Amino acid sequence: MNPLVSISLLLYKPGFYLKPCLESVFGQSFRDFELLVIDNDSADGTAQKAEEILRSEANGINWRLIPNKKNFGFAAGQNQGIRESKGDLILLLNQDIVLEKDFLKNIIEVFKNDQKIGAVQGKFLRLKAEGKNLEKSDLIDSAGLTILKNRRIIARGQGHKDKGQFEKGEEIFGTDGAAPVYRRATLEDTKICIREHCEYFDESFFMYKEDVDLAWRTRLAGWKSFYEPKAVAWHVRTAGDSAAINYFEIIRERLKINKFGKYHAFKNQRLMQIKNEQPRILFRHLLWFLPKEISSWAYVVVFEKFTWNAIAELFKLAPLAWQKRKIIMARKKISAKEMERWFD
Repeated sequence: MNPLVSISLLLYKPGFYLKPCLESVFGQSFRDFELLVIDNDSADGTAQKAEEILRSEANGINWRLIPNKKNFGFAAGQNQGIRESKGDLILLLNQDIVLEKDFLKNIIEVFKNDQKIGAVQGKFLRLKAEGKNLEKSDLIDSAGLTILKNRRIIARGQGHKDKGQFEKGEEIFGTDGAAPVYRRATLEDTKICIREHCEYFDESFFMYKEDVDLAWRTRLAGWKSFYEPKAVAWHVRTAGDSAAINYFEIIRERLKINKFGKYHAFKNQRLMQIKNEQPRILFRHLLWFLPKEISSWAYVVVFEKFTWNAIAELFKLAPLAWQKRKIIMARKKISAKEMERWFD
């Protein structure tokens, strides 16, 4: 018996990405899915265009369009998709993704093999936008998330040519937020409820790093994340082009990110650490962590004055993050020793 899959496609001014993304959904060889299309108040006719495409091309697919009257951000927008969906498995889809026809089919097989697998991602290759044309490339966009001892998070293989180096299905630290597939049971097990408001992705983040936060949280709760190379998708990378490691490369990559992204990424990185860090592991990694953290704060204070407001917001949100931490740690099912093996 195949599970019902829900696809939640979140839109915000997708432009010409919308049609190829939807067409790749319509073309899936696995057909037992529902489609939720959520427009985050694009205010540019996106909702109307999406409805036209859905009505003319969905061909028997059970779909629903939800036009929001406000941009709630990625985290709250996809939380809405999760709450509105019915599937046992949920694909949270970015608007700049194109799926290979057997993407869902290959992902579902992984979930069948192990009931403790809570999230799966496929091999994401780089999709290049040339004007209004999309060109599929053989550059790797992401083969899963890796967390380093200094707490930098990188996408495995990002920016490298695909030479078959990621053809092995294997357990990974976490799934990239471009097109992750989650088991509903995992999302329900790890959601955080405060004053009757429940969140799957942390809505304090708005966007950026909410996928890493959820990956860390699900790991602590004893769930596995898995990489399946047979499930292929192409993604337009809009923030960072490579898995930079040395400081000069990191600065070069950071210069490519817009101010909005830098603001939220800096804030969310620290909120994520407040919520998920285990003191024993952090103490063992201080030699890697402290130089990176000190240099990050110094760089922001000196060169990115626009990010100072993010620091103020970080301190404002820290008490709530600490409250969420208490919930996460109360549910923790794996030891610090088990968790430490995921830090490279």
